[in-house]
Order: sequence, then C-alpha cells, then structure tokens
Amino acid sequence: MAHLDRLSGNEAVAVAMRQIDPDVMGAFPITPSTEIPQYFAQYVADGAVHTELVTVESEHSSMSVCMGAAAAGGRAISATSSAGLALMYETLYVAASSRLPIVLAVSTRALSGPININNDHSDAMGARDSGWIQIYAENNQEVYDNYVQAFPIAETADVRLPVMICQDGFITSHAVENIELLEDAEVKGFVGEYHPAHYLLNADEPLAVGPYDVTHYYMEHKKQQAEAMKNAKAAILRQAKRFEAMTGRKYGFFEEYRMEDAETAIVCMGSTAGTAKAAIDELRDQGVKAGLVKLRVFRPFPAQELAQALQNCKAVAVLDKSEGFSAQGGPLFAETRSACYDLETHPKLIDVVFGLGGRDVSTTDIKHVYSRLNTIAATGETGPVYVHMGVREEEA
Repeated sequence: MAHLDRLSGNEAVAVAMRQIDPDVMGAFPITPSTEIPQYFAQYVADGAVHTELVTVESEHSSMSVCMGAAAAGGRAISATSSAGLALMYETLYVAASSRLPIVLAVSTRALSGPININNDHSDAMGARDSGWIQIYAENNQEVYDNYVQAFPIAETADVRLPVMICQDGFITSHAVENIELLEDAEVKGFVGEYHPAHYLLNADEPLAVGPYDVTHYYMEHKKQQAEAMKNAKAAILRQAKRFEAMTGRKYGFFEEYRMEDAETAIVCMGSTAGTAKAAIDELRDQGVKAGLVKLRVFRPFPAQELAQALQNCKAVAVLDKSEGFSAQGGPLFAETRSACYDLETHPKLIDVVFGLGGRDVSTTDIKHVYSRLNTIAATGETGPVYVHMGVREEEA
C-alpha cells in the first residue's frame, strides 16, 4: 500500500533509486542535483541497497562509469545538472548509440555564460538530439513516478535507449511537497529483473562495445537508433498504462488541461504548468476559453498527438524555457510549429521565451500571454512571432 511523505524532488528521485536498487551509480556533484547522489550515498552506506557507488573526478567520468556498467549487463544510474550535463555530452552520444539503457536524473539549470545556477531548460535542451529519451515533470510526485517508469521503458527490447528524467532545478528539486510513495515491493515488481540481451560479461557471446564504425555501417546503425526512438513511443504508453493500473495515476505524452473547448492554449514543460493552470482557472471564471498542454515527453516528440490536441485552437503560445539562438525561437516552439504544419487548419502560433536563469513567472504573466492570444484569435494578426517575456528593459 502506498504511503504519504513530504519530500523534495531530489529526495523523491533518491527514494526511487533506492527502491529500484541499481547495480552501479556513477556520481559527481553539481548544483542543484548534488542532493541526489548525497542521499543515495547514505543508502549505500547504510546497506539499504546493493549498489556500487563510484565517485569520480568529473561528470564525463560518471557517465563513462555508467556506460561500462551497462555494457557489462548491469543497471546504471547517475544525476547531474547544467555544466555537468554539458561535460557529459560526448558520452551521452556514445551511451545512446551503444544502446545502453542508463537512467539519468537531471535537475535542470541554466548553462553558462554568464554563470548562473538557477533553473531553465538550456542544459537538457542542449542534449535533446543526443539520442536519449527525455521525460519532464511538473512536480515532485511526477518526477518520482517518471523515475519508477524509466527502466522498464529503457530496457524494452525494441528500444534499448537511455532515459533522461528531468525536473526543474530548485523549483522542484529543492521544494518540499506531499508525495505518495509506493511500497518497495511494488516498485521492485513494476521494474522487474533486468535480463540484458547482450553484455560483456557473457562468456558465451564475445562482444565488442563502442568499436570504430566505418562508413559502410555507420548510417545503418544510426537508422536503427532512429527506429528505436520511434518504438519508444509505444513503450512509454505501455509502461504508463501499467503504472496507472498500479497507482491510479495516469500519464501519457502530455497532459491536457481544460482543452475540451479551448480557443487559445499554451504549450509548456515542467513546473510552469502549475502556474499556468492557476491562471487558466481564473480566466475560465471570467469566461475566457483558455487551455494548456503540458508536454511530458520531449523525446521522442509526440508530433501527431500534439497537433491533434491543438487543432481546434485559434491561437497557441509555446513557452520556451531556453533559447534556441536560431533567431526563430526556442526548441519547443520549433518542434510544435513543425508538428502543426500538416494540419488542414492550424492555429496561429507564437513563441514566448521566458524564465531564463531563474527569472520568475507569475499568473499575471501567463494571463498577459492569453490576452495576446485572444487578440490574435480575434484579429487573425499574429504580430511578432518570437518574443521574450519578463525582460526589464521592455517593461520599463
């Protein structure tokens, strides 16, 4: 039977790790994810897990440890943020191309420079095309639930890709919320035993991991990776259905909030969705038909499903918590706009870059976005497509 506790998002991840009891953790601290290996190291010291905790000199090395462990046939985990994730970039690509089902917890944080330790999504978005599955959480409950589902997704036979479980640094990683935890046995039963198909310690099958891939084979292997990412969509929904049967908590590629008759909508990821929901409730009380699509799964990107969710809206704002530096908007906007391109009739879309380096967003800010969307819906005139919200010089 599940039980209630009060935990930060980082604590919730560490608890999920303890309940899964992986074989190896590669660990190197960086704000704001440091608490995750810190809490988990205590579990190791107390004998609560059988995990080999390997403390190393850098994040590059921590992911290298995970790759070695996963290649040998073990379950491997790590946690990082910001510049730590950036230092892993080389190994992220190797882990994905080697089809190693590692699970990485990311407490998202701004990338330098200038140096900043607060939340946005620039670190995770920088790794978006590395071949990792990416799943985002609005609150502490979701990050715990996402982590429990991660290994069964990653280890699916026709997927075998690493998974990045993302939460908003400090906003959820450090804030304490009420959370419903599963019993250890329930998590163990849900995750199950890992039986790798191919692994280095199998004496009956000599195997090389990470060899040089010559021109005649490289492209075929990249296509296999691409197909695995497509297959991940079914695996994500399958594990979500299993999780709902066990807990009653429902997950999919995204959550639709008051979208049944919405004329205007916002698309966003992470903790901002809670602020948007509060603003929408206020607007609904005033007769404004506002809605929200909170994206949970960014990789694989659920393009067709998202387009269907937005197709009846007149105007949509995509909120990007990272800069794309494309001069056209952020990465979430690019994906959403592309997804809607083939709709016979599609909404007017704008991109709002916000919250960089921890800049706060309020319900008032969100309502201003809906006010602009209402104007676009009424006039058909989009105006500037790519804007930044909350910049002091523009508000003066």
